[in-house]
Amino acid sequence: MRILVLGFTGYLGAHVAERLRALPGARVLGAGRSPGADHEVDLASVRPGELAKILTAAAPDAVVNCAGATGGDAVTLAEVNARGPAVLCAALREAAPGARLVHLGSAAEYGPGAAGIPVTESAATCPAGPYGATKLAGTVAVTASGLDAVVLRVGNPVGPGAPAAGLPGRLAALLRESDRGPDAVLRLGDLSAYRDFVDVRDVARAVELAVTVPGPLPGILNVSAGRAVPVRELVLGLASRAGFRGRVEEAVSGGRSVRSAEVSWQCSDVTAAGQALGWRPQHSLDEALAALWEGDGTP
Repeated sequence: MRILVLGFTGYLGAHVAERLRALPGARVLGAGRSPGADHEVDLASVRPGELAKILTAAAPDAVVNCAGATGGDAVTLAEVNARGPAVLCAALREAAPGARLVHLGSAAEYGPGAAGIPVTESAATCPAGPYGATKLAGTVAVTASGLDAVVLRVGNPVGPGAPAAGLPGRLAALLRESDRGPDAVLRLGDLSAYRDFVDVRDVARAVELAVTVPGPLPGILNVSAGRAVPVRELVLGLASRAGFRGRVEEAVSGGRSVRSAEVSWQCSDVTAAGQALGWRPQHSLDEALAALWEGDGTP
């Protein structure tokens, strides 16, 4: 089985590629802007015809799109998160219409949730900012493509190798670099929001199943822990793992990132993924934080 992974050097992509390489008989090809890519592809600028030629050469049985932008201005986000999937679908229809496409979406596509109510895939989407809006546009491109395709709407990934671009990775780096004694002070923004953190290794396993499960799949499947916890719980859990003995000072307001603005609660119902893929999260948040801190499981 030939599997092409776009964005194979990113946080999610590296874990996905590693997981897929362990499949018996699998040949995993990496596509992206990295010098080590089997196929050089920049979804922000590649033309459909050019990408179709690359796909013809790769001859994939399945394509996994892990490429995406989480930061930058609205134009950058739109180029990668919205245009990229649309171009990929157009190229696949021309060059490899029988290949299964597994596209990584985001729970940010839903926007603000109602406290205590996990959202299902049929819930209305109302993204709160450019990131969620562009990811939603990418999802629409995939689900309307007519291809054998599924979008995995991923919650907040955490675990080994988390990048500094997100809170878990940034906090881990801060704890490694700073004093952890009793007089230490960790100054952070507002930590009152609730998020659905999912171990990156569970995400990779969901992708593996989405690639290999026979038959058509639902257009969208939530991939999260199915449990909302305060961001504060993640911070205190990682600080405890790091042996931090000081105090955490939390900003009352104004400390949330642009992506977190106006979203105080986020939690996904993962029942459908269990029914369609036989998948459920296996790692707890504590296990994910332990792996992040200890570096265990990093590709």
